[in-house]
Amino acid sequence: MHDILTLLKPRIWPLTHRSVRQNTRGGLLKLVFFGAIGLVFWMGIFAVALRVLTYFKGIEEIGDILGYKLLSMILIVSFALLIFSSILTSLSKLFLSRDLQLVHAMPVSSYKIFISRWIDSTLESAWMVIIFTLPIFLAYGVVYRTGLYYYANTAAALAALVVNASAVSTILVLVAVIVIPANRLKSIFIFLGILFFVVVYLAIRLARPELLVDPEVFDTVMVYISSLETPQSPLVPSTWAYDSIQAGLSGAFKNGLFHTALAWSFAAAITFVLIAVAEAIYFRGFSKTQTAAARLFKKSAAGWRIFNFLPGPIKSFTVKEIKTFLRDQTQWSQLFLIAALVVIYVYNFKVLPIDKSPIKTVYLQNLFSFLNMGLALFVLTAICARFAYPAVSMEREAFWLVKSSPLSLKAFLWIKFFIYYLPLLLLTETLIVATNILLSVTPFMMALSIITVFFLVPGIVALGIGLGAAYPDFKAENPTQTVTSFGGLVFMIVCAGYIGLIILIEAGPVYHLFMADIRGKNLSTTIWLWTIGSFATALVGSLLAIALPMRFGASRLSKRFI
Repeated sequence: MHDILTLLKPRIWPLTHRSVRQNTRGGLLKLVFFGAIGLVFWMGIFAVALRVLTYFKGIEEIGDILGYKLLSMILIVSFALLIFSSILTSLSKLFLSRDLQLVHAMPVSSYKIFISRWIDSTLESAWMVIIFTLPIFLAYGVVYRTGLYYYANTAAALAALVVNASAVSTILVLVAVIVIPANRLKSIFIFLGILFFVVVYLAIRLARPELLVDPEVFDTVMVYISSLETPQSPLVPSTWAYDSIQAGLSGAFKNGLFHTALAWSFAAAITFVLIAVAEAIYFRGFSKTQTAAARLFKKSAAGWRIFNFLPGPIKSFTVKEIKTFLRDQTQWSQLFLIAALVVIYVYNFKVLPIDKSPIKTVYLQNLFSFLNMGLALFVLTAICARFAYPAVSMEREAFWLVKSSPLSLKAFLWIKFFIYYLPLLLLTETLIVATNILLSVTPFMMALSIITVFFLVPGIVALGIGLGAAYPDFKAENPTQTVTSFGGLVFMIVCAGYIGLIILIEAGPVYHLFMADIRGKNLSTTIWLWTIGSFATALVGSLLAIALPMRFGASRLSKRFI
């Protein structure tokens, strides 16, 4: 254990010595900012969970059943998220980290290196999932009026769930690295992405959430109640956590301890198997990752002639950016994930039970269409956070080439902007048009959605590029680390505020225009002036959202490297 703890010290030291470096005003402001944002989200989750569980608890006969069913769904989804996060993190920590060559050159056994990296990977992949689900479990304890035993038992059950998810994921990664040729190692992300969506989809479908809101599909109330009480598979680790937590909520202490012990016994066994597998194949898999990756896209000079109309330096940077994106399989392979996201997003609108709502269908369809603009733009923000925001940081140590080139930083950022702007605009417009067709909205709402998205997409992309240039992280090993930084959080918050503000500005005029169109009435002069002023304000805000972040990013980037 001494060697393992020594290998973990580089991860512990930044935590224990961070206070010394953060005594500056900027460090304290960042700490307060992050803490306040996290606390607001945490309290919001707790308040919503408390309200929902209190409502369920007040329903006679089936209130507890609904609460337990919700608990089961939360644990299934959490386990699926832990699996996916553990796969990505373990692959990065065990095989793709840039310091691994130095670590493996030390006089330490490879299995000890593996154990230290696995512990680091487990903690990094699980902390966010656990922290943001804790308020839900606290809300369960408050509503069901449990004691200290419930909280201690829940903590033990969740810890076992984390270890089980991490061990299973890491075994899959170890085997995959051996099976898949080393020169195609990163192609595993394609498989992992598709696998993640399949696992989440199956988890949600196995939980049968539609039963919570549509009891009409059953012949009797007893059939409905019995279907809600359908037990989960006893072979899934999330079931052991559910049984343990449910026993704690109902006061069955011995039963809860049994299921917690069951989860930890499996954790001990799977950890033993993991270490045995790692000792046999880990170093061989790491050695295979050191070979050069094969290119899936061969060189073809003819394909780049479409950029001949651009000036020399701009053409060179444009071609370089596209080539870099295509050669990095961890980047372009995630397009498969986006495609799956689009399919799921559109499918959800197809199955909306609008006809069962007491609100008139035509009003509900167009209300959903208006709100869908904001939802689609939030999806765009998440995609920009993954691709556009890290675009500058991904230059890494080669950024000195950009500084020494005859191209200005402003032009460099605008090249980044247009490369991501066009495909993201096409993606968002496709989402809007497809969902509006499924909702059968009016021509006015269709046109409004298309035009609004057309003007908001460049602002969101510009925020991603500009703030990514203002807060770059050239030492990040992957784009995910860049997104979770201070600048990434600022980008997400600013984008959310920008989208919400534009939607709010348009809401009033859109309502009056829609109602006048439905009822065939004319608008008053006051309403017309309000409408013109609102849309003019939205247009000016969209133009400022494009220009200001790009100027701010270029200014900060130039000052950083003078």
